Amino acid sequence: MVAGRFKELVKKYGKVGLGVHFSISAASITGLYVAIKNNVDVESMLEKFGMPSLSKDDSEISNPPSENPEMTIGSDSVFTNDQTVQKKERNRTTELAASSGGALALALLINKALFPVRVPITLAVTPPVARFLARRNLIKNSL
Repeated sequence: MVAGRFKELVKKYGKVGLGVHFSISAASITGLYVAIKNNVDVESMLEKFGMPSLSKDDSEISNPPSENPEMTIGSDSVFTNDQTVQKKERNRTTELAASSGGALALALLINKALFPVRVPITLAVTPPVARFLARRNLIKNSL
């Protein structure tokens, strides 16, 4: 459906269609990369749109605290003045972004997942761009 319309667009507009699509993809990757590097919780945003989560199993996060909270060494726990233990919420997006090249890899993966969103944008933007380029005599075909 979407891929078929995209193929038709490439046949009709050729290099202009591909240029528009790659420009939209580059803008998307750049925006996602900047958002991830600025600690935007991309994972929760994707969940709002019904896309799968990157979070780990709940069993790993919700381990019960040990009998003696003072002896808990190297855990993800935070001690308060009451000596009660509160678990820090693990954010898989932050862990991936902190790794070497993780922010760019995560931006590329999310961009790949957003392909069904980018194609309609490309379909809408390509004809006006092609007309603009044809009026300026920047492309040979008159569309």
